[in-house]
Amino acid sequence: MTTFVDTSGLLGLLDADDAGHARAARAWRALLEADEALVTSSHVLVEVYALAQRRLGMDAVRVIATDFAPLMDVVWVDESIHAAALAAFLAAGQRGLSLVDCSSFEVMRRRGVRRAFALDSDFRRQGFEVVPAGR
Repeated sequence: MTTFVDTSGLLGLLDADDAGHARAARAWRALLEADEALVTSSHVLVEVYALAQRRLGMDAVRVIATDFAPLMDVVWVDESIHAAALAAFLAAGQRGLSLVDCSSFEVMRRRGVRRAFALDSDFRRQGFEVVPAGR
């Protein structure tokens, strides 16, 4: 099975002060032990690098770039994915939903990925399975 890796999951994994840290760490270990295929997008990487730098510092960015990113297949958001994500983002008109979320959903649908490593509820609301489960 393939699991999409979201910004919220990575930040939760890195930030020991995050309320979801322990759940994220357990789920991440389980994914690695099960030798799950992990996929993310270039949009997620841009977002997680920016947020990690702001919240946790450059050491966290280096950890993502050197320890986590090489474990994932990165789907580069092209014009087609971007256009579909932007259309969905504008149509949704929800303040809490981001363009990065919409591009993630688009990548997942195009790749047939049904599960996300995420700590936010947007993926569940879109009908995807989320690990770690619960909130």
